[in-house]
Amino acid sequence: MPSTLFPAHLRAKLLANGARSGAGEDIDPVPVVKLFTPDANATWLLTEIDPDNEDVAFGLCDLGLGCPELGSVSLSEILSVRGRLGLPVERDQHFVEKRPISAIAKLARQKGRI
Repeated sequence: MPSTLFPAHLRAKLLANGARSGAGEDIDPVPVVKLFTPDANATWLLTEIDPDNEDVAFGLCDLGLGCPELGSVSLSEILSVRGRLGLPVERDQHFVEKRPISAIAKLARQKGRI
């Protein structure tokens, strides 16, 4: 997994959620991290990383096109994304969320954005 996206303590939370999902547990976790493009409208709220393939994360993805979706995403692909000014994706270091991902996804679909 690209280590530049997350500090170790957040990576551990993402992997723990991924292990729970992989074990068949029906979970509705709170997003652990928020990634965004500072010069575009893309946002990712990630809840877990697949422990068997640490390049694959799951969460609410919004590419700024009005169609936020829950799904899997490649972390290496996120690292390659650049906005209009060529700036890389950043992690919102002040992100704190208390709602489960399902509640955020429902609101995001209604609004057409995260």
